[in-house]
Amino acid sequence: MDGVHEQPPAAVPDEGLVRRLKALACTGPLHAMDARKTRLDWADAEIYQMAEVALHAIDLVAIAMDFDRGADPGQVLAKLRPRIAAQAPERDRAEHERVAEWVLENLINVGTVDRGFRSVYGAVDRGGTYRRRTFDFKLLEELRDAEGNLHLRASNEAINVLVGALDTDVESAQIAAEVKLANLIERGRLADARLAAEAARYRTVQYAENLRRKLDATRRDVRSVDWTHEVPDMIEEALVHIGERYRAESAILRNITAARDESEDAEHKRKAADLVRIVADCIRRHTQLQARLQTAGETFRGEQDRQQFSGVPQRTCLDLFGQLLMPALESPLAWTARPVDVFFRAAAGPRRVTVLGLVGLVDLLLTPVADREPLLDELAEPELAPGPEADRYTEHQWDQASELLELDGVACRLSGLLTRARDLDPVLPELVALRVLHAYSPELGVALRQGDPRVLVAVDDGTALRDKEFGGADLLVGVAELPELDARPESAGDREAG
Repeated sequence: MDGVHEQPPAAVPDEGLVRRLKALACTGPLHAMDARKTRLDWADAEIYQMAEVALHAIDLVAIAMDFDRGADPGQVLAKLRPRIAAQAPERDRAEHERVAEWVLENLINVGTVDRGFRSVYGAVDRGGTYRRRTFDFKLLEELRDAEGNLHLRASNEAINVLVGALDTDVESAQIAAEVKLANLIERGRLADARLAAEAARYRTVQYAENLRRKLDATRRDVRSVDWTHEVPDMIEEALVHIGERYRAESAILRNITAARDESEDAEHKRKAADLVRIVADCIRRHTQLQARLQTAGETFRGEQDRQQFSGVPQRTCLDLFGQLLMPALESPLAWTARPVDVFFRAAAGPRRVTVLGLVGLVDLLLTPVADREPLLDELAEPELAPGPEADRYTEHQWDQASELLELDGVACRLSGLLTRARDLDPVLPELVALRVLHAYSPELGVALRQGDPRVLVAVDDGTALRDKEFGGADLLVGVAELPELDARPESAGDREAG
């Protein structure tokens, strides 16, 4: 019908798009390193591929960390250095170490309060309204173990960056990786099988990291974790998962070992040996995870008993920078005024107002004014200490410099004067150089008024000074004769006045 416009279809929520946006956000810090490397003032870092080095660093941390502790920062830097040296072999070792430290600090996000990254993305809610949301994530975290040693752990987002996915189900991803690995081994594609095996290992690390976080949250507050349904179901599924993965990986390990022993190709043997090492590491991690799962219930019961009799929990302190200042600066003034006013009123505390009573007022009014002396008390004579000597050169050194600069009609180079002065006194060249520099632009008018017969003049003819102590121009030094003041030629104005 004329005049009737069809309404555009309403936007619908798309969880897949949200996951891809989050995956893109996780790669943002890596691309930012390549964008900022040209602004480094301590090296010409254009030759380095910073995102590649960062991915390798995340890989090293994810493989090195286990359930109890993470990766040693010193070992990660040592293993990063050969990768960086391969990109720029002509650069020195100190620069390679500096680049490795810079990449690691950027992955940790050193310099921020919470050591995390933040990305803003848009999503459509169930009502069809487009809203902007904030995605906070970390790539590498610095933690301390029970002995106080610092170590690194890769977050779930960092591991997902390695395998090319985000927020995927750990169980289904692990099964898919195992099936793909078995398929590739059967077809002899060991190079692709290595990639699949590494992806399966990353998923195992991520599964163990989820359990570790649940146990850490239980140790902080047992009420923050659902031990009625969520955690027991997760433990049961994890035990079933470990049993199935252990059988599958043991069979795969036998097939790889047979392929390694039967092959006559050296390259094929090397790839098969790498696969044996990776799958054996997966089996080791599953065994360790199984031991943790079996003691998870005991950990819960022990923490429940400990926290039940530990007293009233203490409230956390307010983060003024992250919870008040930054949100206030990012928000409109109308929204910010009230929270800031409430905070400062509570932080300042009550103030007692001093009110003068009637009795105090009468006493104040009837108190006579105290007599004051017309003059102040005499000031004590200060004891002045003698000041340091203003002249750093002795009279003998001044006389020696004057003798060297007595140039009778013959110009001399500054380099020659410095050599002659150095033979007389080690300090004398400095005084000679200062007097020659003063003679570079002499005050001829002052010398004429004083009646000086001649003045020292220094000229720069473009010759460079080559001296072990001084640099600059090798000035040409000479003496200029000055006429007497009465013997100067008369000017035109003097003649007219005469």
